[in-house]
Amino acid sequence: MIKNISNLGDASVYCDFGSDVNEQINSNVICYFNEISKLVETNETTGINNIIPSYNKLIINFDLSQTTFNEVKEKILALDVKNQTKDNFKKIKIAICCDDEFGLDFNRILKITKLSKEEILNLSLNKEYFCYMTGFIAGMPFLGDINKDIRCNRLETPRLKVPKGSVGITEQFVNIYTFESPGGWNIIGNTPEKIFDNLNSKEPALIKPGDRISFYQISKEEYLNWNE
Repeated sequence: MIKNISNLGDASVYCDFGSDVNEQINSNVICYFNEISKLVETNETTGINNIIPSYNKLIINFDLSQTTFNEVKEKILALDVKNQTKDNFKKIKIAICCDDEFGLDFNRILKITKLSKEEILNLSLNKEYFCYMTGFIAGMPFLGDINKDIRCNRLETPRLKVPKGSVGITEQFVNIYTFESPGGWNIIGNTPEKIFDNLNSKEPALIKPGDRISFYQISKEEYLNWNE
């Protein structure tokens, strides 16, 4: 499952699962992330202070005063990692409003794809997405894989401010901006739902790697009255 384990600087282990970006490889990354996290939580290992999963890599930071690269590598190699079933993860439905006020880049997407807005929405909303990872800003989920007919490159000039809750597409992924942030994704709508709650210390992120996400469309009126 892991193709190579190597040093990354003085106090990090770099686990390489390959160069492809797909659900199977990412599921392997998530499995190792979960198993190593369990070792830390149950005090079965010491010195690991951060674990960072991505599409096809896993980086483990450790404290040199407590452990070494070889010790961490041995812990990884000794793991009996089995693919976790879909039952271990959540299925979440997210409301999205695609009114022109929120779908900031539909004109651009229409030109690139040669499709109508209705066709783009049908292709983007009528499917279930797999959460590969979260990051860039806190709790931002990277969801794949979108239909090939609506894949677009990033904006040539990124926005300085993308509104919180914006749902964007780029290449094979959909993401949700959990905070106002600079960004270059093609924005198709906005969700009124709280994807990241920084006041919730136990479960701040609604969506986690491995979860499966689907979207359903709501009207502007429903959006504006969401929290009433």
